[in-house]
Amino acid sequence: MDSLFDITQLNQVLNEIQTFVQMHILVIPNLIQLAVVALTYLLARMVARPLVKVLDKILAGAWANKYRYQVSLILKPLLMPLTWLVFAGATQFTALQLGWPSAIIGIAVSLLRAWVLIRLMLNFIADPWWSKAVAVFVWVVAALDIVGLLDPTLIFLDRLSINLGDFRLSLLLVAKGIVALVVLLWLANWAARLVENRLRGIAQFTPSQKVLIGKLARVLLITVAILIAINSVGIDLTALAVFSGALGLGIGIGLQKVVSNLLSGVILLMDRSVKPGDVVSISGTYGWINAIGARYVSVITRDGIEHLIPNEVLISTPVENWSHSDRLVRQRLPIGISYDSDVKLAIKLAEDAGGEFSRILKNPAPRCLLKGYGDNALNLELRVWIEDAEKGVSNIKSEIYLRIMELFAEHGIAFPYPQRDIHVKGPVHLMFDGTLVPDDEPDSVSGAVEGGAVGLNDGPQIKGS
Repeated sequence: MDSLFDITQLNQVLNEIQTFVQMHILVIPNLIQLAVVALTYLLARMVARPLVKVLDKILAGAWANKYRYQVSLILKPLLMPLTWLVFAGATQFTALQLGWPSAIIGIAVSLLRAWVLIRLMLNFIADPWWSKAVAVFVWVVAALDIVGLLDPTLIFLDRLSINLGDFRLSLLLVAKGIVALVVLLWLANWAARLVENRLRGIAQFTPSQKVLIGKLARVLLITVAILIAINSVGIDLTALAVFSGALGLGIGIGLQKVVSNLLSGVILLMDRSVKPGDVVSISGTYGWINAIGARYVSVITRDGIEHLIPNEVLISTPVENWSHSDRLVRQRLPIGISYDSDVKLAIKLAEDAGGEFSRILKNPAPRCLLKGYGDNALNLELRVWIEDAEKGVSNIKSEIYLRIMELFAEHGIAFPYPQRDIHVKGPVHLMFDGTLVPDDEPDSVSGAVEGGAVGLNDGPQIKGS
C-alpha cells in the first residue's frame, strides 16, 4: 500500500488557495461587495418576517382552504431567499449601471438563484432528512461551479488516493460511489413502492402473497442497485467472492438472529398463518397485525400500543389467530338471576338485548342458555358472534350488559346478591348486645350477667335443623 498522497502536492494546493484569497478576496472593492451582500441579507431578514404574516392572512381566507397546506409548504421556505435575491439583484443592476465592480455580487446572485431552484425541486422529496442532504450536496456543487472551483476541487480529491494492488482508490472515487449508491437506492425504493402499489390492486393475490412479492421485489431491486453502484466505481464484482465468504462467516457467528427473523418472515408470508389485518392473541394480549416486515411483525393493541414482535417468536410460540380461516369470533357473557325470577323471560330478554346492536351478527343469532344452579343465582350465559374483533371486545360486552340491566329492570328480573342462613344447634342465651351464648357454658353466661347483660333462660330457644 502506497502513501495517501505526496505532501508537496498538498502544499502546492494550499498555496494556490492562499494566493487566490489574497488576490481576489482581500482587496478593497471585493470587501465592499461582501459588505453589500451582508447588508442585503439583513434587509431580507427584516422584510421576510412581515411577508410571512401577510401570507398567513391571505391563506386564512375560505377560498384558500383547498390549497393552504401546499402553498404554505412551498412558499414559506422561499420567502427569505426570494427577498434576498430581489435585493441582491437590484444591487447588482445598480452597480452595473454605475460602472462599479460587481463580480462578488453577481456570484451571490447566482448562488441565491441556485438556492431557490433547489428549494423548489426539493418539494418532491417527502423525507426531511433526504431533502436536506440533497439540498446541501447540490448547492455545494453548484456553488463550486459558479465560483470556478469545481474542477480544482475534483483534481484535489483525486490526488488523495491509495493503491490497493492494481486498484487505485481515491477520495473522488469514493464520493462518486456514494452518490451513485444513494441515487440508485432511491430509485430502487421508488420502484419497489410502485410494485407494492400495483400489487394492492390485484384481487387474485392474498394479502400475504402481496407482502411476500413486494418484499422479494424490494430485496432484488436493492441488491441490483448495490451491484451497479459497486461496478460504476470500477470495482471488479468477482472480488465479491471473498466478501461473500466473510459475510457467510459473519452470519454463522453474529447474525444468526437477523437471518432467523428474515427467514421466519418469509415462512410466515408463504404459509399464510398470519397476514396483515388478522386479529391475534399472544401471551394474553390481543391486537391486529398492522404489517409484516423483514425482521418483525407489527401488532397494534386496543390500547394504541404497537408491539414489534420478532418473526421467529411467531414461529416458535403458540399464537391465537382469531381470523385465520374466518373472522367470526364468539363472545360469552355470564349472567346471574335470582331463583324467584322468570327464567324463560330472562333468557328472551338477554337474547333481545344482544340482537339490538349492529356489530352482533344475526346469523348465527344470539343464544342464551341456562348453565346451572349456583349458590345464590341461576347461572345464564349469553353467546353472541362478531366479525370485527379489531374494533374491540370489551366495549361491545359493556353495551350489551347495560342493555340487559335496563330490560331486566323493566320486566322485574332481579339480580341476586350473596345470602347466608346461619343454623345454630343446641339451646342458647340471647344477650342485649346480640351475642348468642350456648347454654352449656355457665361461666360465659354468669360473666355476661355480671358485665351487665341479661340472659333469657326461659325464652324460646333457637335450634338447628
